[in-house]
Amino acid sequence: MDWPRGFGGLCYGGDYNPEQWPEEVWKEDVALMRRAGVNLVSVGVFSWARLEPTPGAYDFGWLDRVLDLLHDGGIRVNLATPTASPPPWFGLARPDALTVTPDGTRLTHGSRDTYCVHSPAYRAASVRIARTLAERYRDHPALTMWHVHNEYGTVCHCDHAADAFRVWLRSRHGTLEALNDAWTTSFWSQHYSAWEQITPPRATQYLPNPAQVLDFRRFVSDAMLDHFREQKAVLRELTPNIPVTTNFVLGDWVPVNQRHWAAEVDLVAIDHYPSADPPAETAFAADLARGWASGKPWLLMEQAVVTYTGPRMLAKRPGEITRLSLSHIARGSRGAMFFQWRASRGGAELWHAGMVPHAGPDSRIFREICDLGALLPTLQDACAAPVEAGAAILWDVEANWALQAPGLPSTELNHTEAVRQAHRVLYRHGVTADLVHPSADLSAYPLVLVPSLYLICDADAENLRRYVAGGGTLVVSYLSGVADEHARVRLGGYPGALRDLLGIRVEEFHPLPPDIALTLSARSGPHPATSAPTEAETPARSRPGAGPFAYGQAETGTFWSEHVHLEGAEALAVYTGPHTLGTPLSGRPAITRHSYGSGTALYVSTRLTDDAYARLLGLEPVPVELVRRGDWLFAINHGDEEQRVKGLHLPPGGFAVRTRPDLEP
Repeated sequence: MDWPRGFGGLCYGGDYNPEQWPEEVWKEDVALMRRAGVNLVSVGVFSWARLEPTPGAYDFGWLDRVLDLLHDGGIRVNLATPTASPPPWFGLARPDALTVTPDGTRLTHGSRDTYCVHSPAYRAASVRIARTLAERYRDHPALTMWHVHNEYGTVCHCDHAADAFRVWLRSRHGTLEALNDAWTTSFWSQHYSAWEQITPPRATQYLPNPAQVLDFRRFVSDAMLDHFREQKAVLRELTPNIPVTTNFVLGDWVPVNQRHWAAEVDLVAIDHYPSADPPAETAFAADLARGWASGKPWLLMEQAVVTYTGPRMLAKRPGEITRLSLSHIARGSRGAMFFQWRASRGGAELWHAGMVPHAGPDSRIFREICDLGALLPTLQDACAAPVEAGAAILWDVEANWALQAPGLPSTELNHTEAVRQAHRVLYRHGVTADLVHPSADLSAYPLVLVPSLYLICDADAENLRRYVAGGGTLVVSYLSGVADEHARVRLGGYPGALRDLLGIRVEEFHPLPPDIALTLSARSGPHPATSAPTEAETPARSRPGAGPFAYGQAETGTFWSEHVHLEGAEALAVYTGPHTLGTPLSGRPAITRHSYGSGTALYVSTRLTDDAYARLLGLEPVPVELVRRGDWLFAINHGDEEQRVKGLHLPPGGFAVRTRPDLEP
């Protein structure tokens, strides 16, 4: 399917909520959109109460006029099904469709996302409003894409959820015997003798069963996907040539397995709101989206013109809107979209700034929005080639979910944060990484990083063996391969599924307090972590394989330590000095290397600093963001100092997009 209909270039625009404004503002909006170069807006995301103010009574007049205005202005529409926020009358009529929390509290209308995706009434109402919209606008010339729902994420623990969960469990496990085995229900007398005894993981006396919690998260993702599929089927029936998507939101709380969903959407779309380190976080989100898309189109559907730091909303620095948008586009996005077009006067997100801020078009923000709109059409040729990646990082949402269970050796374990560190190290050293699932074909990558992949099935572990045996270099960090797909510990020593590949056996874990650091020392001279770079490789590209630590060099490990036995591997670095917790690790391996087939597998039993991680991989710092796409190079200077890279002069905050023949050799 062509995506999106009528587009040959990059998409530019954002969420447009005209129902929040008097009608006289709409014409000004369209004029300003044309001035800014906007060519696509998402409409109707939260408009259900305006479209259907009372049950079965529809008011489409305002939306008709909006779509006509946009079409007359040359602006295409990504039309939403408004199912993320049912109207007030729906919750009053069907209270069983409102969200129930784990402690049994039924939430009431008054915010957004207050629904139960398992409720038959809600599912039927969602399909009905989607069909009504498609029947009315199927032939409207502005319609170019469907936007189903918004940021799927509401988890419900009601009786509807319990009924659906049991059906899902029967399909997954087949028999109660198999479920009891997978969940280890002999522990704490949890053995089930009838399906009706099983409920969602509601509030309970103490620790819940981690396998039950993990399966429930899998179930919720599948149930939400069914809700999406039901609407998609209606939209496909009535508008077979219009692509259908939804917007993935990022975060550990999100109950969606985006990799599974990616096969169901016509394009992967993400919302991204960086906080502490916007450039690195932007690169991570973009590479993650590209991995989910697996070569299909993807789009930055939402970003903000401000930065959310937790306690404060900060204006982006001059030029930062363009730099971060360009980073997404360099890494594969087919455009740059925002939430939202015009900043709201009231409501819960009145301070969520827009492309047109409260100050209006006579503002720095809107001038930068116009500058970005003028830039994007010039990038079409540079975006034709695929993104070139020099390494892969394994990321699995189910492994991350499993590490969120209570009762682990440390409450601070986090697969995503470990992946973020690995990505950050590569990013800051000029290496673009693909973020892929452990089952992916890894043969094209010279280097694969495996950060704290707690959960792994036998088939995926075998995939890693094949990769290394075929000549690849694998770098595995602590607490990887420890549990199977049911979150059961693999016995015989850690890291369970990967012991033979790594040539080690871990006898004990020793988590460290936040303020404690251990000293590591290299055992011998440089040990190349990866294959040496070729002569043809450009000087600007980081050089994995220059060798990790100098002999005797001291490095620092934090957060985690382990009692490692060598079973075929060699120690590249050892723990030195007394362990702060009194554990006798001095002289024991901290970082190991093992030859396996034609390749090499390294193991890191502690959390290295970013600099030490880079030294292990033999990487040299690169002061700007670099992304290669065929003959094109994107260079973005996010810093406050002038940089010269590959003959490019990048002033503070500057960027360049050039073909390689234009660059110095």
